[in-house]
Amino acid sequence: MSSMILNLLISVMAAATPLILAAAGELVVEKSGVLNLGIEGMMLVGAIAAFSVAYTTGNLPLALVAAVVAGVLMALIFAFLSLTMQANQTATGLALTIFGRGFSALVGAGFVGISAPTLPPIYIPGLSTLPVLGPLLFNYDPLIYVAFVLLGAIAWFLNHTRWGLVVRAVGDAQDAAHAIGYKVIPIRYYATMFGGATAGLAGAYMSLSYSPLWAQDMTAGRGWVALALVVFAAWRPFWVLIGAWFFGALMYLSLWVQGVGIPVPSSLVAAMPYLGTVIVLVFISRDRRRIRLHRPAMLGRSFRQTV
Repeated sequence: MSSMILNLLISVMAAATPLILAAAGELVVEKSGVLNLGIEGMMLVGAIAAFSVAYTTGNLPLALVAAVVAGVLMALIFAFLSLTMQANQTATGLALTIFGRGFSALVGAGFVGISAPTLPPIYIPGLSTLPVLGPLLFNYDPLIYVAFVLLGAIAWFLNHTRWGLVVRAVGDAQDAAHAIGYKVIPIRYYATMFGGATAGLAGAYMSLSYSPLWAQDMTAGRGWVALALVVFAAWRPFWVLIGAWFFGALMYLSLWVQGVGIPVPSSLVAAMPYLGTVIVLVFISRDRRRIRLHRPAMLGRSFRQTV
């Protein structure tokens, strides 16, 4: 029983990592007042960028850099259309996801069924060999640790730094922030690029660690779950972590049900994490006071820079 629980916790940690990475970046994006629905597309482009570079060069650090660059470039497309050209953010984000799915499928067509080098776990002498705590805390690949450090850094940045306050001000009162001299559009550009970078890393984790083979649409809707996770967390970093573990447990549960042979239709099993996401959001949406208290007031609203 203890080994079963240990395996469950390790699997949940792995399943939650891409959600933490993607949601952490989107949290900063939304705190600046921008709603980017293109996380799924950015994750897929980051995944194929990392996989193709890892397969062709065998250089895993370079593959991670490629994923970050790919995610940032995708975010810049979104930022140019929605922030500079004032296109509707919702429509632009959906278009970005459609483009990302198509582009990753096109580039990845030659890699289907092929494996690439995977991120090895970090071995920490004296800690990785500890009973129970060793495999539970000190035997993961680098991106799992990066996800935790990144989320902590974001919490510190937003709550304890001047520029974190500026980002929040731009998201809550864009006209007031502009009136006192802050450049709203550039700040939102930087926030959007950061969200693209973390989405690219989340995609890299999927193709270099979570799955040993390239498959089309391998993110399987995790970008949408990450979007829901930001709302679930009420735009607070600590609750992003709790929510990621919760949704990660739902995803692992669907795989566990299939593995033990419980007679449940496979389509229903595959839909379990997303049904759980919808149910959770329905309950959260009933608490309008909680949403109004934490939701950035300018979320999704355009801003035209004036002199």
